[in-house]
Amino acid sequence: LFTKRNKFTDDSVLTVGVADAILNNIPYADAIRKWGRRYPTAGYGKNFRKWLSGELEGPYGSWGNGSAMRVSPVGYLDNMNKVLLEAEKSASVTHNSEEGVKGAQATAAAIFMARQKKTKVEIKSYVETYFGYDLNRTVEEIRPNYKFDVSCQGSVPEAIICFLESNDYESAVRKAISLGGDADTQAAIAGSIAEPFYGGMPDEIRDKAIKILPRDMVEILTNFEEKYSEIPVI
Repeated sequence: LFTKRNKFTDDSVLTVGVADAILNNIPYADAIRKWGRRYPTAGYGKNFRKWLSGELEGPYGSWGNGSAMRVSPVGYLDNMNKVLLEAEKSASVTHNSEEGVKGAQATAAAIFMARQKKTKVEIKSYVETYFGYDLNRTVEEIRPNYKFDVSCQGSVPEAIICFLESNDYESAVRKAISLGGDADTQAAIAGSIAEPFYGGMPDEIRDKAIKILPRDMVEILTNFEEKYSEIPVI
């Protein structure tokens, strides 16, 4: 998972932005812009870069998976209704399309259910029922014909399937990367569900990941974890 060339990407930067928004009661748009502008070369999409610069002032109807890659902090709120509402809010500052919102909500809901110690069968059923994703495929079936796809509808279900087929945190991330698509984003989504489901990220992986992140990002994530990881789920 780690080499000398490892670096953080837009997934990490914008996840910190959402965590900062929740932790410090900052509007999502303001927090996401703050962090995106602080790290402007992290690999953002064309329209998102325009939004960061102010060339696009409001949401631009994106159906991309950026809404899902950054939503994981929302899954640590204390009840499902709040999770779904805040996932929509966090997505809609840029990704205010039906698919963009759905991708964020499905990911956040799966994280919330993983924290509730729900089974994979229960998580799968909920996501299929409420979001209409086809999760009745296997990684082996998906991989041969899968192509790079930045849409929520073409990457979020696949990332969730990687989690469902995993047997620990690392295998969820490896399966997501193995699809050969938008690897960092799909790994971010699969890993964000796997982490609470398996009781946390393995220390070895966590320690190496933290060393890659700048101090200001680590500070937000540490403070968020201290405040929200032990909040009872309802």
